[in-house]
Amino acid sequence: MNVLASTAERLVSAVPQGPATSPGMRPPAGVALAARTPWFDIAACAGHRTVRWENGVREAGEPLTIGTHHDVASVTKVVATTTALMRLVSDRIVDLDSAVNRYLPGFRGGGRESVTVRDLLLHRGGLWEWHPLYIPADGPEAAHRLAEELPLRYPPREERHYSDLGFILLGRVIASVTGLGLEQAVTALVTGPLGLGATRYAAPAGEPVATGARDDRIEIAMLDTGRPYPVPYRSGDFARWRHGPVHAQVADGNAYHAFGGTSGHAGLFSTVPDLLRFASALSSYREHDTLVRPQVAREFFAPGPDEGQALGFRRYRLPLAGETLTVLGHPGHVGCAVGFVPDRGVALALASNRLLVEGTPVPGETLWHELLTATAAEIGARTA
Repeated sequence: MNVLASTAERLVSAVPQGPATSPGMRPPAGVALAARTPWFDIAACAGHRTVRWENGVREAGEPLTIGTHHDVASVTKVVATTTALMRLVSDRIVDLDSAVNRYLPGFRGGGRESVTVRDLLLHRGGLWEWHPLYIPADGPEAAHRLAEELPLRYPPREERHYSDLGFILLGRVIASVTGLGLEQAVTALVTGPLGLGATRYAAPAGEPVATGARDDRIEIAMLDTGRPYPVPYRSGDFARWRHGPVHAQVADGNAYHAFGGTSGHAGLFSTVPDLLRFASALSSYREHDTLVRPQVAREFFAPGPDEGQALGFRRYRLPLAGETLTVLGHPGHVGCAVGFVPDRGVALALASNRLLVEGTPVPGETLWHELLTATAAEIGARTA
C-alpha cells in the first residue's frame, strides 16, 4: 500500500493530531487524495460519499470514489476566478493595478476608489470577510449591488483579511469586462480550454455525487452567535434555510441563496481527475502560453506582502530531501483542495466531505497538510 492510500484510510478512521485540531473533532466521512509527480501518479480514496443518521449516529452510505463529484467551495477562487483573471490580464483586458471601480462603477465612496484588483486578489482590499447578502438582498443583482456598497471594514492595504466579498467582486469584474455571465466566462476562459468537462457551476456535471453538508447549520450558528464575524442579522431573519442534507447543491450560503450557485468565491463542482488536470496545466504553465503569458503567470505565483499568500493563490511548503518546494493552491470549506508546483510537474488534489459529522469537523487545512506530508513521504521513498 502506498503512503497516500494508507493516509486516506487513516483519515476516515481518526482525527490527525496537530495544532489546528482539538478534542471532540470528528473525521470526515470520506477522503480522496491524489498526487501527480515526475516519479509517480497515485490516487487513493477511503470512506463514503453519503451517510445516514440513526439517532444522531453516522452510518455508512455509498462509497466514495475518485470520480465522485464534489462541491469544491472556495477552490472556486483559484480554478475559476483567479485563473480567468490570469487570462484577462494576459490579454491586457484587465489591469491588476487599476481601481476596481474602473470595472464596477458602483464600488465607490468611503475609500473604495483606492482599492485595486491586485488588492482584492491579495485579500488586502479592506473588505468585510463575510456578510449574509442573501438576507437583505432580493435576488442576485441586489446581492451584487450590496457587495459593492457595503462600507469597508479596514483601511485598504494595511493588512490581509481573507474575504469572500472580495472574490464576489472579482467575479463581477470578469463578467463586466467579458460581457458574459460568470459561468459562461469561466467556461470560455478556463474550463473549456483546459478540458475540465466535470467542472461546472451550481450543480454537479454527473454522478456519483458527495453530500456536502448536513444542512445550513453552520451559517445559522454564525448568525446567531455573531462569530466569527458580527453582522446585524440573526437566523430568524431568513426563511429559506435548508434543514436536510445538502446534496448536489452548493453548500455556501451566499453562493446558493444569493447567487443561484454561481459566484466568484464559491459555486463550482468538480472531481479529483479534473482538479489534477487543472493543477497539472498550471504546473506546466510555460506549455500553455497561448492561454496565459508566462510572465503573467509568474507574477500571480510570486509571494505577496503577506506570508502564505500570492495573487489569488495560497502558498504552502512541500519539504523534500535537500530542498523545499512551494505549492500554490487553495482549500475549500466543504473539504476539497488543489495545488501545484510551477515548473516541477507536481499536481495535488484533495476531496472530502468533512462537514458530514455530528460535532466539530476536522479542519480542511489539516487534511490538506496530511496530503502534502504524504506526498513528500512518497517522493522520498521513490527517490531514496
